[in-house]
Amino acid sequence: MRKKVVVLGGGTGMSSLLRGLKEFPVDITAVVSVCDDGKSTGRLRREFNIPAVGDIRKVLVSLSETEPLVEQLLNYRFNTTSDLNGHTVGNLLLTAMGNMTGNMSDGIEAISKILNLHGKILPLTEDNVTLVAKMTDGEIVEGEHNITECGKKIKKVYYLEKPKINYAVLDEIRKSDLVILSMGSIYTSIIPNLLCKEIVDLLEEIDTPIMYTCNIMTQPGETDGLMVSDHVNIINQYLGKRKIDVVVANDGKISEEMRKKYETLEQKDPVILDKKHIHDVCIISNNYVAIENNYLRHDTILLSLDIFKYLISKK
Repeated sequence: MRKKVVVLGGGTGMSSLLRGLKEFPVDITAVVSVCDDGKSTGRLRREFNIPAVGDIRKVLVSLSETEPLVEQLLNYRFNTTSDLNGHTVGNLLLTAMGNMTGNMSDGIEAISKILNLHGKILPLTEDNVTLVAKMTDGEIVEGEHNITECGKKIKKVYYLEKPKINYAVLDEIRKSDLVILSMGSIYTSIIPNLLCKEIVDLLEEIDTPIMYTCNIMTQPGETDGLMVSDHVNIINQYLGKRKIDVVVANDGKISEEMRKKYETLEQKDPVILDKKHIHDVCIISNNYVAIENNYLRHDTILLSLDIFKYLISKK
């Protein structure tokens, strides 16, 4: 019987992980945080009162088995002087299908059949939620886009309104053999999934291992100067009595040229694997550094292979 994996996250990090994971014989359910409120997604949220569709679109593309041209179509962004300016085709399709079927979950399922998806995608909630951050200086910032742009150090995040959890998410977690917190923005993509009491309570109830795939680089305003142990400790604060069981982290070297490029242009630094500060956690490490079009990326096949090895080692 194939092992079942539930991946919690959102954004580019999650979609990158799924691109690799879908190449292995596992059943995948991707649970997407839906608090993005920038660009096309933000405009559609305000106009149609729907959960964020941008990250869902990215995950759809990453799990799709269709031709590359379809991927280009879904990601195509209009550049015009009309109201269509800035919108992506995929965001519009998800909005339309959600309206047609009555909710986003059914809309995603309908589009998934068209795209021959290798896995299942669920929004964390059907609600139009607002993420809020309290900064270390006491300032309160509302909205994921504003939090990301603020540039101040985050103390904690929470929702402005209590979201109604998508109960299909709980069913999938309950049946899973592994729960993965994907790489990505720690405060705006990963932790939003852990702000729902129902999920945290369920993770305490079951003994399914919790794995965290750590970022290769820090993120300005969210994880400046943090090492792998710091990422683990932050997430553990939101997990209640349960803690991360496994952390997967890069131990490969990043060239000085690439390091300086990211430090200068994006204010990002490598996330250091500090094993001596990580306690009671299984550590899986490897050289996951890949360069694509002169950008740092995870080697998603190697990363997914190590995840799969861990998965099949658990009886």
